[in-house]
Amino acid sequence: MTLDGKIAIVTGGTRGIGAAISRALAEDGAIVAAGCTSADKAAAFLGEVDADGLAITPAEGNIGDPDDCQRVVDEVVGEHGRIDILVNNAGITVDKTVKRMSIDDWHAVLRVNLSGSFYMCKAALEHLVAGGTGRIVNISSVIGETGNFGQANYAASKSGLFGLTKTLAIEYAAKGVTVNAITPGFIETDMVMAVPEPIREQIVSTIPVGRFGRADEIARAVRFLVDDDAGYITGSVLSINGGMEM
Repeated sequence: MTLDGKIAIVTGGTRGIGAAISRALAEDGAIVAAGCTSADKAAAFLGEVDADGLAITPAEGNIGDPDDCQRVVDEVVGEHGRIDILVNNAGITVDKTVKRMSIDDWHAVLRVNLSGSFYMCKAALEHLVAGGTGRIVNISSVIGETGNFGQANYAASKSGLFGLTKTLAIEYAAKGVTVNAITPGFIETDMVMAVPEPIREQIVSTIPVGRFGRADEIARAVRFLVDDDAGYITGSVLSINGGMEM
């Protein structure tokens, strides 16, 4: 299986899980536009992949702005002629209990995590249809399945991706576009590893396999779902969480 010549957009594609996804797709031959808020902030990652000879370029933009999402898609199509793969990975957190959460806190997370995925899908769908084998993968979270203290906005945004995924899968199945979601558990990213060690140990104690996941494990699942040979898989939600939620 190869992705030679495929054009991919990975939102939030220069850090954590997104960086692993960008790298995995590029290593298999795809040309990747890695979404980021600033190419300067992504310089270290971009320098690494450039040294490795991978075709990954930054796509600066604000995922919470529909006009910016359209601009990014137009720029990628303008440069490469098409889009074959869209991975909606960008996400933020603003953690507070519901009592302390402001209306702005709520909307900030929903705007990026859920609306941003909708904006990108809406902008890219005509191009994904044109290729006949378009692929969309939405990166949700185990928190969207379980909920979590102090994360009402994040949980709602990530569970909302399930409905978006399944509806788009129904609407575009006959046009050759598959739409699936992945729900990672706790993955070894900078955000998770910044949590105090006692709390990390407590989290690991709730994971049946006894460890955090790795970003490359999520990336491999994305790589499988975007392959041309995965055309019979659509509307699925794939849990990769070490057994936390079954």
